[in-house]
Amino acid sequence: MGLGGWWRALRAASGGWWPAAAPGEAGTQGAERSGGWGAPCPGAGGGASRSLCTGGAPSLSYQQLKDLKKTSVLHIDVRERWEVDRSGKIPASINIPLGELVEALQMDPMEFKERYNQKMPSRSDPVVFSCLAGTRSKQALGVAMSLGFSRVQQYAGGFEDWVKHEPPETK
Repeated sequence: MGLGGWWRALRAASGGWWPAAAPGEAGTQGAERSGGWGAPCPGAGGGASRSLCTGGAPSLSYQQLKDLKKTSVLHIDVRERWEVDRSGKIPASINIPLGELVEALQMDPMEFKERYNQKMPSRSDPVVFSCLAGTRSKQALGVAMSLGFSRVQQYAGGFEDWVKHEPPETK
C-alpha cells in the first residue's frame, strides 16, 4: 500500500481526526505546519494525553526502555521488515510495520498471537513503539491512541540510539 492509501486507511480507522492527505500530498499545508499532528487526540481533555498527539510526546531514554523491558511492556518496532532483516532489532521487540499497525491493533487476539507470536495487548496494557529514529514511532503513538490505547510511549532515539549502547539482536 502506498503512502496515500496507508494514510487514508489510518484516517478512516482514527475516526477522521487525521489530516485529509498524507504529508507531501495536496491539501496538507495545515498538517505540515503542525508536524502532522494538527488535531487533538479523540476524547483528549488536555494535559499529557493531548500532548502525546500534538507533538509533545514524552520519549523514553535508552535506560528507561531497558528498565521497562524488565516488566511486561510490549515493545513494537514499526520499521519495515527489510530494515529489521538487514540491521537487526532491539531485543524482545516485535516487528509490526507502521503500515500494518491499524489492522494489527484491531485483530482478533488469536490471529495476533499467530501472526506476531505475542499476546495481543489490551487497550490498557503498556506498549512502547520504536523505529529507526523517532518519526514513525511518533506516528504509531497517534495510531494507538486513536484506537483507544491509553498506556503508550515511544523510544524516539529508536534503533539508531539503541546500537550506540549495545548490539542489536539478529536472526
